[in-house]
Amino acid sequence: MRELILLAHVPTDSVNDGFIPAAQRRGLSVVLLTDHAEAHRQHFSRAGLAAYPHEIVACDVFNPLAVVDAITCRAEAPTAVFSNSDHLQTSAAIAAEYFDLPRKDWHVTYRAKNKAEMRARLKARGLDTLWHAVVCDAAGLARVVDGAPLPCVVKPREGVASQQVSLAHDRAELAAQCAAAWSSHPGQPLLLEEYVAGPLYTLETLGDDKRLCVLGGFQVRLSPPPHFVELEARWGTGLTAEQEAQVIDLVRHFGVGFGACHTEFVMTDAGPKLIEINYRSIGDYREFLLQDALGLPLFEIILDLYAGQPLPDIDVGPGAALIRYFTAQSAGRLTGAPDAFDRRSEDVQITFKPLRAIGETVNLTHSNKDYLGVLRGTGADVQRLGLEMDRLSSGLAWTIAA
Repeated sequence: MRELILLAHVPTDSVNDGFIPAAQRRGLSVVLLTDHAEAHRQHFSRAGLAAYPHEIVACDVFNPLAVVDAITCRAEAPTAVFSNSDHLQTSAAIAAEYFDLPRKDWHVTYRAKNKAEMRARLKARGLDTLWHAVVCDAAGLARVVDGAPLPCVVKPREGVASQQVSLAHDRAELAAQCAAAWSSHPGQPLLLEEYVAGPLYTLETLGDDKRLCVLGGFQVRLSPPPHFVELEARWGTGLTAEQEAQVIDLVRHFGVGFGACHTEFVMTDAGPKLIEINYRSIGDYREFLLQDALGLPLFEIILDLYAGQPLPDIDVGPGAALIRYFTAQSAGRLTGAPDAFDRRSEDVQITFKPLRAIGETVNLTHSNKDYLGVLRGTGADVQRLGLEMDRLSSGLAWTIAA
């Protein structure tokens, strides 16, 4: 049977409920390489799941040489090497290159993950001139603070899910936010970058190294500063074709061309300003929303690219899609939470998924890790969907005991 080598870090619904079932439907046997083997084994020890990996192999997946070594121990050469993890795109790309399989350019995956390298690459190509600097300690901060435009954004150089991302309005806040990050992660490289005001948009693309297909994008609503927690995303950017083309041009020149890519940007009067290039499929359940909204076997299409299939013709039709995240407002033990549900009618489909179980301890991180539940819906009419989402949202409540 053809083997898909799938690199994973911690268990995710995107892999467990999306890519593994898609691989099974494509006749691929999934070999899961992970540095959290026991956590994955516990997840798949449950009965009634949509699909299961053929094998779970413990591996230092952050080390591409360890990945190559693990694959060479297999009886047969792999059909594809793939990962949907932010952290593991470069390991997967290097391993796939070794076995001469379809892949992303590992130089590009590395630059996308390392946000300082992303900024440097954009600047070197004359694509973006946002001020940025990397600091690892107070002495490094002191050397650049005088040149820092305020307000500025503080974020981990290789961060995810808006963790430890904050907006500093003055030098005192900048020093305090950096010190808070280093208190829990001494020496952690932090990226300081010029703040770009304006609404946040996303661009979702698929490519086979020859063609790049634009699926569309989201308008994202964020929490108030100083944090950047994503609270809601509405399908459709409302941007002009010329504005969208500017973003596509930036992404292409950065080097994106294969597989899925999720790009975040702010549209300014001077054109688009890239915030992040996440060289993998969109997450936080928007991948499932996207699949439902477009009526596409999205996970299968992505895996097909890694198995050497060309990008199919994709017809992106009109439709409404909306996702809403519910965040914890205080820390403590979760004592009450709504149950999952799936509401479907002729013109609206809405699903609610709780993300925390009663009895769990909630610690505020001011990031996407604070989500308690997610409500996502699709439909033919934007206004009708929004009203129904509002109605259902009003009935969702959580209780947290201090």
